[in-house]
Amino acid sequence: MKFDFVDWGLIDFQTAWDKQKELVKEVQQGGKSTLVFCEHPTVITVGKNGSADNLTKSEEFYKENNIEVIWINRGGDVTMHNPKQLVAYPIFNLADFKQDLHWFLRKLEDCVIDTIAEYGLEGDRFEGYTGVWLEQQRKICAMGLHCSRWVTSHGLALNVANDISEFDYIIPCGIKEKKVTSIQSELGTYIDIEEVKSFLKSSFINKFSN
Repeated sequence: MKFDFVDWGLIDFQTAWDKQKELVKEVQQGGKSTLVFCEHPTVITVGKNGSADNLTKSEEFYKENNIEVIWINRGGDVTMHNPKQLVAYPIFNLADFKQDLHWFLRKLEDCVIDTIAEYGLEGDRFEGYTGVWLEQQRKICAMGLHCSRWVTSHGLALNVANDISEFDYIIPCGIKEKKVTSIQSELGTYIDIEEVKSFLKSSFINKFSN
């Protein structure tokens, strides 16, 4: 396998970001690419293209509900992480795969599309935006990357069984007219995130082994 795999479980976002930075340095210095899975306690992150206008609640509201708002160096706008959302951070040296960020994003989308197909859901793309959608109306997976010396960080957030109502605290990805959904919301039945992890990991192995 061209990459190692680690599952950090439920981990504070800032702690995970610090660990990502350490991994990036290791990979840049010749270490093996690593795929990280984790979940985060409820947190809002704002990417390089983000705007405070897409935060729909007051600063006091976020503080009262113990929700951090963290500005980070990935691409994209504002998103929400919360428990039972599967976050994948591929710390990949694209020199070992293909030095093309557009190609890499499409591969990540393919991994998610294959994963949700295991549940009978047909994922697709929405022109002009990254991520995976259902019927180009409901976003089930958000994506945002940072790349330094061809080593990627950050990645994707697949809504599995997380609390979708918390996305009302933001305008997800700055897109007002679209909704957010999850595998569990779509199917109306309990979804085991460990099973989803297994499917997504297999898809990564399949897509990034050649």
